[in-house]
Amino acid sequence: MAKRLAPTRGNLVKLEKARKQAEAGHDLLEQKRQVLMMELVKHIDSARELQGDVSLVFERAYRALERANLSLGIDTVEDIAHSVPLTSEIIVRLRSVMGVEIPDIDELDGTVRPSYSFYDSTSAMDDAYHSFRQVLMTLARLAEVETSVYRLAVQIRKTHRRVNALEKVVIPSSKAEAVFINSVLEEGDREDFVRMKIAKKNRESKRIAD
Repeated sequence: MAKRLAPTRGNLVKLEKARKQAEAGHDLLEQKRQVLMMELVKHIDSARELQGDVSLVFERAYRALERANLSLGIDTVEDIAHSVPLTSEIIVRLRSVMGVEIPDIDELDGTVRPSYSFYDSTSAMDDAYHSFRQVLMTLARLAEVETSVYRLAVQIRKTHRRVNALEKVVIPSSKAEAVFINSVLEEGDREDFVRMKIAKKNRESKRIAD
């Protein structure tokens, strides 16, 4: 059990100041939570839409790959795939939403620039290359959105715990402590008043007797 503060006017002033600061912090955290929730809902909607797109894009890409395998043969397609350079053009930027850094990935260029010989390939290979480029673009966007959702959700959970701690523990405790100190001080004031009245009455009685 927490130790009570000494029932003094100085401690009462400190408690009132701390309570006001806690209430102001609670209001700010509540506003932060609401802003983060709106941002989270927006990203969740985007994630749902992208997850549906990913299935369609992968389905188209694998169909295109099957056609390329039938057209050129699996070994030839594999050799051509090895000639395609690894992508190094994904640029990730960070933006802050109420102190939470969430990623913004620059949109990839959908233009197909084959790195293999047209002489040894077919239009089916070009279609497969283009389709998997679309897969890369969609996955980059999905990674951006899902990372944002995760980071926002973690911060919302932390903010929610802080709001609850202030709302259900810190502020009520400060109020209860202030009520206790105030009642003790008022009782002391009443006792002082009674003592003063008794002392005054005794002085008057003594003066009359003299």
